[in-house]
Amino acid sequence: MEKRINIAELFPKYLFWDMDTNKLSVKKDKALIIPRALFATTKNSFEEDIQKLENLYSHEVIVSILRNTKELISNEVCTLVSDRYNTKPFFRYTL
Repeated sequence: MEKRINIAELFPKYLFWDMDTNKLSVKKDKALIIPRALFATTKNSFEEDIQKLENLYSHEVIVSILRNTKELISNEVCTLVSDRYNTKPFFRYTL
């Protein structure tokens, strides 16, 4: 059985404003949790935010989810992630 983790205890509650964080499953809801956890990250907070995610998911899962998400993730976050994991750069938006 999966151990329950309240995502709102790890990340700011406002990132999950539209749902009951007590009902989120780390395993089943990773496609929602990963991009939301990085939605408001900055260069200054990225290290702390990504480490929290790394405690829950592998870097392969993090990159895969971010490459395919429909959530509004900035290109800056995509660059920070690709630099951290030494992967081919990817962007959510093009100019």
